[in-house]
Amino acid sequence: MRPFVHINVAMTADGKIDTVERRGAAISSARDRERVDRLRAEADAVMVGGRTLLDEDPGLTVKSEALHAERVARGLQPNPAKVGVVTRAALRPDAKFLTAGPARMLIFTTDQTAPEQLTLLEGHDVQVFVERGARVDVESMMQTLHAQGIQRLMVEGGGTLNAELLRRGLVDEITAYVAPMIVGGANAPTLADGPGLARSEAVALELIQVDQWDDGGLVIHYKVKRSK
Repeated sequence: MRPFVHINVAMTADGKIDTVERRGAAISSARDRERVDRLRAEADAVMVGGRTLLDEDPGLTVKSEALHAERVARGLQPNPAKVGVVTRAALRPDAKFLTAGPARMLIFTTDQTAPEQLTLLEGHDVQVFVERGARVDVESMMQTLHAQGIQRLMVEGGGTLNAELLRRGLVDEITAYVAPMIVGGANAPTLADGPGLARSEAVALELIQVDQWDDGGLVIHYKVKRSK
């Protein structure tokens, strides 16, 4: 068993989710940020991969007080749980992942993470799951999340994590806000990075809906087709 997994991204018209600088460039419009806030509020947990976690310092919280109130009225915490997937965790004590909240926090990492970092995380009441090996096994991670009560998981990148989840057949839906801009860059991250797939192994999608917004952007919603 695993959670329902929904990847959400904002990307440029040329498919980039950040510039070559990889500093979390603003791509979403104001309206799209409101849409993402609603998606977060509807999720049990929000997940990011290691590079996003360490380089962009995301808070992963719901911004709207009205959405906080809706969650509390449903008997939930104001914010969904935060989930980080990182081979070698190296968060600062003041990282927004640890300090923005209140929210339940879970980190999936490997034994490459230093003992003092594990102590720091546990001191911030983070649930830490440590695996032996070169990287986190995402299939095992999904089973653990389900066992932890996570039924609906929102994934906010980056491209490496997205690609691995898609390759393993662990994604149900994808929503992409396509901004009216081009940034280029052969090394700029995309929705799905990693080593790539052969055409015969491509992940097939079924279009659910396309919305054209006054800000010039498109919101495209796909369902991931399952192999028969």
